[in-house]
Amino acid sequence: GGVLEFVGRVDDQVKVRGFRIEPGEVESALLGCSGVERAVVVARNDRLAAYVVGDALVGRHLRKLLGGRLPDYMVPSVVVVLDELPVTDNGKVDRSALPKPQVSGGRGRSIHSPREDILCGIFAEILDVPSVGIGDDFFDLGGHSLLATRLVSRIRRVLDVDVEVRSIFESSTVAELARALASGGRTRPALVAGQRPAALPLSFAQRRLWLLNRLEDGGGLYHIPLTIRLLGDLDRVALRAALRDVVVRHESLRTV
Repeated sequence: GGVLEFVGRVDDQVKVRGFRIEPGEVESALLGCSGVERAVVVARNDRLAAYVVGDALVGRHLRKLLGGRLPDYMVPSVVVVLDELPVTDNGKVDRSALPKPQVSGGRGRSIHSPREDILCGIFAEILDVPSVGIGDDFFDLGGHSLLATRLVSRIRRVLDVDVEVRSIFESSTVAELARALASGGRTRPALVAGQRPAALPLSFAQRRLWLLNRLEDGGGLYHIPLTIRLLGDLDRVALRAALRDVVVRHESLRTV
């Protein structure tokens, strides 16, 4: 009847942070860890979550154990230890009945400085958790390389210090990062407007388009047309002034 129904993949492959992952490979690695009896891995909000049946004490160290066996992007962000896995009437694991992982922090809440207090707030904001203690590990709470990039950007804006993504991997708790920033964090230099020549040099992209323009004798090949339909009375004077303001504000719209 011309109706298409999208029912998903016929396999269990998932895509997390741009990487295609076979959950079965992660589950196999989990089952290879001592103390794990059963395991299932699913994707939750662009993160891998592992559910295991086994020794609760082993569950706390599974992420570190997997770090030596799997690439970083295949290590689950959170490991949930269950007494048993939910199953369907057919005896298969009921993935839809798996509980939502509860990621929480708050260990070592004895904050020693205003900087640690601010970092705890930034960590919690980026990780989307209620609270973070100075002893909580960024990656144990579900952090990964993309979130580390966001974390660094936020720290730069709030604390006005020069910090690299590598620092998050080397100092992954608030306490460690605060010490690293105190000993080696540099204040970011202020931006100062430089001298402007009459004609600015072209960027590489602009040079490429200029060359193509000369080779193909002009034309609108690289123009991007856009049509917008407006309903109702239009204040042409206001629209013209608004577009002019945009052009004046953004220098790239005035390049020739």
